[in-house]
Amino acid sequence: MKNTLIAPSVLSADFGNLQRDIEMINSSEADWFHVDIMDGVFVPNLSFGIPVVEAITRHAKKTIDVHLMIVNPDPYIKTFAQLGANNLTVHYETCTHLHRTLQAIKAEGMKAGIALNPHTNVELLEDIINDTDLVCLMSVNPGFGGQSFIERTYDKIRKLKEIIVRNGASTLIEIDGGVSDKNAAQLVEAGADVLVAGNYVFKAEDPVKTVAHLKKITSNQ
Repeated sequence: MKNTLIAPSVLSADFGNLQRDIEMINSSEADWFHVDIMDGVFVPNLSFGIPVVEAITRHAKKTIDVHLMIVNPDPYIKTFAQLGANNLTVHYETCTHLHRTLQAIKAEGMKAGIALNPHTNVELLEDIINDTDLVCLMSVNPGFGGQSFIERTYDKIRKLKEIIVRNGASTLIEIDGGVSDKNAAQLVEAGADVLVAGNYVFKAEDPVKTVAHLKKITSNQ
């Protein structure tokens, strides 16, 4: 039985009740906190800054999975390590010296991830897959929550899984965007290991029950 990791996206939390929502995730069956950092340049939106991340990490009792949607991630690597991030993911599209960036993340004691936009081919990761702990496939265009899922993602997961197996890597595949109980089982079947869920969890009537439901349907795969 596969243990699929569920990572609620804090971007969809209620910022007026942030501590309440963090405690809710702590008490749920969720595995990670997914934290999106946006700069308004790489993606057409701004998200929270360092003080809010600090507040999240202070209360969160689970793995902190930070996703940097910013043009120049390198100067911030040390900062996020100090804030308590466990995983730090950078976008393939923003890193000129990707290998060096991943090594810098690992040097700070974090797991290193690469995120790919929907149009970016997974085959570009062949030469770097063994240096990568996590690949985050964007299944919506990054920038805003609540978008509908891009169906070609299933093919990308299968191709990426082939690359991982072929290279004997232990890289996790994370899916970010439009995840719900409608596609979760199919994503895991295709090869996904981590599912990021934002609106589906936080806008639910009972978020704790919703996370438990996701865990149940994905562990039956």
